[in-house]
Amino acid sequence: MVKPRIVKDYEKLPLDVVEQIKIVYPRGYLHHLVSFVNKEGDRRMGLPFETEDYYYLIRMSKVKAEEIIENDDDYDDDGILKSDVKDAYEEKHEDVEFLEEYNSNEDNTFGEDGDGEEEESDG
Repeated sequence: MVKPRIVKDYEKLPLDVVEQIKIVYPRGYLHHLVSFVNKEGDRRMGLPFETEDYYYLIRMSKVKAEEIIENDDDYDDDGILKSDVKDAYEEKHEDVEFLEEYNSNEDNTFGEDGDGEEEESDG
């Protein structure tokens, strides 16, 4: 099954999706932006995020990615998701399996076992 692709502005995302994105990108969004061509043929930047049902490209420029983090009280002065906030969001969304399955990156600990080592796969 091919997932529908949704291109959406960050401000228009539901709160639960924003919280899940913060778990996936605890060190901010800037270094995870990808380039894409919109339906008008213009090159744009976006943040990829995948759920069980959708593949999101969240529209944002590099400047916007920095502004979002700078203006968000969930992040500290260094642009890192505060540990108490991260813990609260992880607990709230612990049953959301797709976070780990589809969204592993160098900024989160998905795919690692409890001691920080990557889990070995059978594949």
